[in-house]
Amino acid sequence: MKFAVLVFPGSNCDIDCYKAVENAIGQEVDYVWHTATDLSGYDAILVPGGFSYGDYLRCGAIAQFAPVMNEVVKAAEQGKFILGICNGFQILTEAGLLPGALLRNKDLKFRCHSTLLEVVNNNTAFTNQYSQGEIIDIPIAHGEGNYYCDDETLAKLQANNQIVFRYKAGANPNGSVDDIAGISNERGNVVGMMPHPERAIDQLLGSEDGLRMFTSILNAWREQHGAAVNG
Repeated sequence: MKFAVLVFPGSNCDIDCYKAVENAIGQEVDYVWHTATDLSGYDAILVPGGFSYGDYLRCGAIAQFAPVMNEVVKAAEQGKFILGICNGFQILTEAGLLPGALLRNKDLKFRCHSTLLEVVNNNTAFTNQYSQGEIIDIPIAHGEGNYYCDDETLAKLQANNQIVFRYKAGANPNGSVDDIAGISNERGNVVGMMPHPERAIDQLLGSEDGLRMFTSILNAWREQHGAAVNG
């Protein structure tokens, strides 16, 4: 399996994502610059956190126009696995690959700490190694992580089981509607989340609960290709 880690001017979690793939599941992984015009050689695309293009305008508003995003849209349409983390989540919403928007945190403060999440949907390519309802420890680091959508969109997310993660009851750090921490598209091959699983792949980092997001992707890809997961 081969991963692409997109790199925009201002990305700062690209190395974390690269190392998570390299160290957690031992698969091929490349950095791919924002000017790239071909992602056909990759099975999964990681859109990392950071401050793409300095987060001028809205977060992710400029990055949506990068040449590589045309290829990300094509990859999504082809059913490839796409994971947007933090700023990557913001970029995916701006690009129309996921519904809703990310607003300033309710308390208007940058939040950087461990956060407890509930696995709401473990039937995705990104969560199949978790248990339904499991509480996991994944850190956050964002100033604009307040997920918002209108009532109609929220009803669709709930009805289609597109809410992948919620902040544990009483632990919502940013004011997100319905405590949402991560969602998927209707097809389930595109997921965006504000917490950082790539920063939780080893107990030395305080948690290894993010490791199973990467093993889940590998497991889903191997199932698609008729191969059993090894170890």
